[in-house]
Amino acid sequence: MIPLKDNIPEQRVSFVNAALIGLNVAVFIYLLFHGRRQDSFLFAIYSLIPAKIASGPAFHISLSQRTIPFFSYMFLHGSWLHLLGNMWSLWIFGDNVEDRLGHLRYLLFYLLCGVAAACLHVLLNFGSRLPAVGASGAIAGVMGAYFVLYPRARILTLIPLLLIFPVIEIPAYVFLGAWFFIQFANAFFEFFSGAKALAGIAWWAHVGGFVAGIVLLRLLGGRLKGRR
Repeated sequence: MIPLKDNIPEQRVSFVNAALIGLNVAVFIYLLFHGRRQDSFLFAIYSLIPAKIASGPAFHISLSQRTIPFFSYMFLHGSWLHLLGNMWSLWIFGDNVEDRLGHLRYLLFYLLCGVAAACLHVLLNFGSRLPAVGASGAIAGVMGAYFVLYPRARILTLIPLLLIFPVIEIPAYVFLGAWFFIQFANAFFEFFSGAKALAGIAWWAHVGGFVAGIVLLRLLGGRLKGRR
């Protein structure tokens, strides 16, 4: 399922959401024009590598070098497709969540969701040396907040089915509930089957981000009265 747009207009300019999208794009373009060697070097430092964080002394890294990746990983992306998919979801769902939280609280909310997603990923992939990058953990938090705030919103959705591509409106609680179920099912299968890094996706980060978004929305005082 590919979301195309929702039917909830933003009430004020969501400049924090736009700035987050712009920063992600700027970082990607910067790395794109600095060659593979620079790209590999920065990914090794700023991506989230559970084994490196868990075994800091063995990697001869400082406390700050173990802490920074919990924030920096969410601004790195491995491909144009990875970047565009994440930024499109952030564009659709982020503006309305920023409406409810306000600009500064939304920024704090977004970063904390990304950190919470990273923590769960590291905890359940302790020995993994695979770098995790991308904003999807933080965006999952935004989607979790949207799930609570706008359950009856309508999401115009493209559904690829072999050679046909129907576009239908789906209630937000159905779209986001199905999305979360898929993330959790894949994370559960990966964890208990031993099939690490299934499809190269940090499923637990998505699960952690979504749940964190629901919890943090309440802690940060988001206005919870939903709109039809």
